[in-house]
This record gives sequence, C-alpha cells and structure tokens, in this order.
Amino acid sequence: MRKLMIAAAAAATLSATPAFAETSGEGRIEARGGIAWANGAEEAIAGVAAGYDFDLGDSAFAGVEASADKILAGGTDVVFGATARLGVKAGSNGKAYVTAGYSFNDGDAFHAGAGYQHKVGNNVYLKAEYRRFFDTVDVNTAAVGVGITF
Repeated sequence: MRKLMIAAAAAATLSATPAFAETSGEGRIEARGGIAWANGAEEAIAGVAAGYDFDLGDSAFAGVEASADKILAGGTDVVFGATARLGVKAGSNGKAYVTAGYSFNDGDAFHAGAGYQHKVGNNVYLKAEYRRFFDTVDVNTAAVGVGITF
C-alpha cells in the first residue's frame, strides 16, 4: 500500500509539471547531504529532491517537494518524503522557509523543519535545512545541498 501511495504521488507530481510552466514560480532539483541524529547516535545522510515553488507576490512563496534520502549506515532503507514549504524571499537571491510533510519507509512519520536557500548563479543555489521527524523515536537531520532551478 505504501509503495502504491508513493508511486501515485510521484505520478501526480510528474503529470502536473507542464502545468507548472504556466504559473509564476520555478522548478528545482537538488542533491544534499548531512547528518541525522537520535538517542545519542549520529549517521551521515545523502539524498535528492525535486520540487516547485509558486510565487505569492514580491515577498513570499509556497512550494512542494518530493524527496528520497538515505542514512548511509548499512541496512537502512531509503526514506521517501512529500513536503510543503512556505517562506519569504530574502532579497533577490534568498529564500527563508518552514517545512512540513510526511516521510514513508518502514516507519512512516510526520516531519517539520526550516531552511534557507540562496542562488549563487542564474540557475544554481545552495541551501541548508533542519528537519525533525516525529515517530516513536524523534530523529533530527541537518543537511546542506546544491541544486538547479528551471
């Protein structure tokens, strides 16, 4: 059932991509890495994400994102996520935002966090983000990433 939900969410995102071109905003894809910690243990993480940010005027935006992240320790599964974000534009190149969404793997969990993204070229950006996963064990992640917008 979980795999069916993930496939449906991915299909909906991909099928809606042409419609995004008619709205005011931008698509993005990124690679990221960082650290996850819980109960005194720390592990490296790596992941990818694709999303779209909708302009809400000159100073705000709202976005959606689909992601896949992996704790790099042996035996862990990939965690898939569906996330929304809402934020403010910081000058012409920055975006500060809060996130909330749901993660899917062996144990599904709600997640929330905050981050900052900054364009360093016409289509390239760097970002830093913190997320907390609320499950039977609270897991925290801090990641940095690089991406392109289109």
